[in-house]
Amino acid sequence: MTSRLPLQAVLFDMDGTLVDTERLWWEAVEQVAGRALTEADRPDVLGRPVEHTADWLAAATGTPAGDLAAALHRQFAARVRTGAAPRPGALELLDALAAEGVPTALVTASPRAVADTVLAALGAHRFAVSVTADDTGRTKPDPEPYLAACRALGVDPAACVAVEDTETGVASAEAAGCTVLAVPSLAPIPAAPGRAVRAGLDEVTVPALRALLPYALRVMTWNLWLGGTPVHDHRAKQLKVITETGADVIGLQETHGTAAQELAAALGWHHHRAGENLGILSRHPLTARLGDPDPGFYGAAGARVAVAPGVEADVWTSHLHFTPYGPYEAAFDGLPAETLTAHEEVRLGQLRDALARLDPDRPVVLTGDFNCPSHLDRTDVDWPVTRAAEAAGLRDSFREAHPDPVREPGHTWSPVHAAHEDGSGRPEPQDRIDFVLHRGLRVLDSRTHVSGTPRAWPDVADNDWPSDHAAVITTFALGGGDAAG
Repeated sequence: MTSRLPLQAVLFDMDGTLVDTERLWWEAVEQVAGRALTEADRPDVLGRPVEHTADWLAAATGTPAGDLAAALHRQFAARVRTGAAPRPGALELLDALAAEGVPTALVTASPRAVADTVLAALGAHRFAVSVTADDTGRTKPDPEPYLAACRALGVDPAACVAVEDTETGVASAEAAGCTVLAVPSLAPIPAAPGRAVRAGLDEVTVPALRALLPYALRVMTWNLWLGGTPVHDHRAKQLKVITETGADVIGLQETHGTAAQELAAALGWHHHRAGENLGILSRHPLTARLGDPDPGFYGAAGARVAVAPGVEADVWTSHLHFTPYGPYEAAFDGLPAETLTAHEEVRLGQLRDALARLDPDRPVVLTGDFNCPSHLDRTDVDWPVTRAAEAAGLRDSFREAHPDPVREPGHTWSPVHAAHEDGSGRPEPQDRIDFVLHRGLRVLDSRTHVSGTPRAWPDVADNDWPSDHAAVITTFALGGGDAAG
């Protein structure tokens, strides 16, 4: 099952996008400037708020910016009242979106007075929300106008298409996380990932807007704990977890040799088995197996996942050596930071080997049980393994979604070990040691997952959760922006 994000809203720029006002604004600036504008003037005229253009003119003429802004307002408003006309296809597209229940917003760098004049001409009822230069502290190219519109609509920017006609507006919408449809008015706009370009709105339909949105890919990392064997009926419980989480791709560790192929056979999924410890499950086809096919107990293996035609991502699973374990050395032995970091050399070498195998030209996800904390969580030690991943351009999806480690610690070790298993009664250090790292994708959501309330070790045989680690599940957006027609 391949799914695009649902189209939650369409966010329209006003000037030059819905109404043919870029020409009117150009003429107004020429009138106030007292000269004809040239190509060199475009960056300070098109898509900019009145205040920016007024400041630009003030620097050139010495006239107070406030006086220039007032004159620009007057000149432009007069032209809008008498000469603004909807661009071809604008009203038809707005009405088609309304007929399918897709809300729309007007997002403009023009002031409220001008926007209200245009809204009256277009029909204010066609928009659920309007955001103008008067409504936010910052305007385009800052993302705030589009973020404000999404907040007002209660929608996710990643599930919205923004329709823009200038590079300034495109920059604003893309920084907010929206997919962009560019319909250039006076200046060309190139196509780019997550962005489509069309000559006009009369070429655009609601299905075409839906087809612009990216695909959702839900990736889980999961240490199966000796294949799940410490828990009764572990295979059925594993299948239940996979079904309930809606995961699309799973990086497995501790497969006990056969878990990947057995789970894939039961699910009707694709899989890659790498040695006796690592595996990848995928509801999407695998077009390549990556890395060493038999990496040993510790190491990394990957597979290329075909999410949709022309949309692929490389997903890797990794398991790094478990000893010496830094949290034990810190909590139980009181070792200093420099000793803790020195003891990470084995894991650091294993990770660097995995990083060297990653394709720099493809979206990549690296899942795994790293058996070490993150430098993003425990600032008392600059943990070198996660630091090396960051230096290689990989981002921690859980920390992107939850930047505050105090509010959202995201511990994955361990849902069944509250006390150290040596019987001493010492509290087990709780840490985030399982990761979903990425490069070249957009994070929509990330969370840890444990089913039910597991009983503590050693009374684990009847647990619903067949692991001693929590899983991490991240939903990514990838692809999109290239299918409108």
